[in-house]
Amino acid sequence: MIEYWHNPRCSKSRAALALLEERDAEVSVRRYLEDAPSLAEITTAQAALGVPVIEMMRPGEKRFKELGLSKSDSDATLLAAMADNPILIERPLAISGARAVIGRPPERVLDLL
Repeated sequence: MIEYWHNPRCSKSRAALALLEERDAEVSVRRYLEDAPSLAEITTAQAALGVPVIEMMRPGEKRFKELGLSKSDSDATLLAAMADNPILIERPLAISGARAVIGRPPERVLDLL
């Protein structure tokens, strides 16, 4: 089962989901802007991604600047910001067990199959 953090307004998120569906993958879609992940869930996702926290964020997002965040802020600060402002989470994010990928480009989600 792949847990898929999805924003239906995002073309990359729609494209990656379509790739999974075309391959009949078992997908649990989570509209993360409406059903925000907890700090613990975001921390677990970041560990599964195996990337620096800033790489799972959208630093170009208006909210990032409004909050006065910086790419050099501590991981704890950035994780807390994503928990409080899920719009800051890079999308789409697909999680399968202890592995996760960001679907940019969308074909990256196929690595979980």
